[in-house]
Amino acid sequence: MIRAARRALLVTLLLATAAACGDTGGLEGAGATPTAVGPARLWPEQTPASSPAFEIGEVNTEVVKGVKVPAGDDIRGVDPVEVVRAEIAASPGDYDGGKAPYRDTAGRMTGCGKGPGHGRCPVLKPYYRDLTGDGRDDLTLGFRLLPGKTTAVRVYTVEKHRLVQVMSWEDALSGVELAGRSLVIRSPSEVAGYEYRLQWTWDRDQRAMLLTHDEMLRTGPRKHSRHPAASPSASTG
Repeated sequence: MIRAARRALLVTLLLATAAACGDTGGLEGAGATPTAVGPARLWPEQTPASSPAFEIGEVNTEVVKGVKVPAGDDIRGVDPVEVVRAEIAASPGDYDGGKAPYRDTAGRMTGCGKGPGHGRCPVLKPYYRDLTGDGRDDLTLGFRLLPGKTTAVRVYTVEKHRLVQVMSWEDALSGVELAGRSLVIRSPSEVAGYEYRLQWTWDRDQRAMLLTHDEMLRTGPRKHSRHPAASPSASTG
């Protein structure tokens, strides 16, 4: 008797729900749900590699020669213009001579008398934030690589009273952000409607900013197709 009563109640509820779904403003079905497909491991018989095939410089650190850190190791006392001059002096093949790729950058440095971000000075406004977690500010510096539209981005910290470069990148920039202990660079892509997003994060073991995220993201409007996309599926060949 109890089971019969429960069954009758269940039928009544289902009928009421079905009637409500037909009313304006009621619940509507979302359509077919794509079947979840788990990852398929390819070529499992291959022995995993134990070393990289190419040297791409994941850990990029360098002591900046010729630039002194003031007493107290306050990086805000370091002249950003002198930091760029030191890089130019250390890489004459990139900045000196008529065939150097960034020959105009060295010439524009004469316009930095008023400091970064003024006039024709290629050095941009510096930014300070504790990226290493040691309680002291670090320096994020950018300067234009001329001729062209490429910008160099560098991060510096102070270790043992020395200025140390812990991150280096050059690219055409859409935007640069500091987020927590990370530096995020957005760059245009050759694919319309997309951009590259690269993120460097401080790694205390390597004592450097490591490239932790490298992705391509949509920025433009999504193009709608008249035909629905096929459900994802795995091909086993």
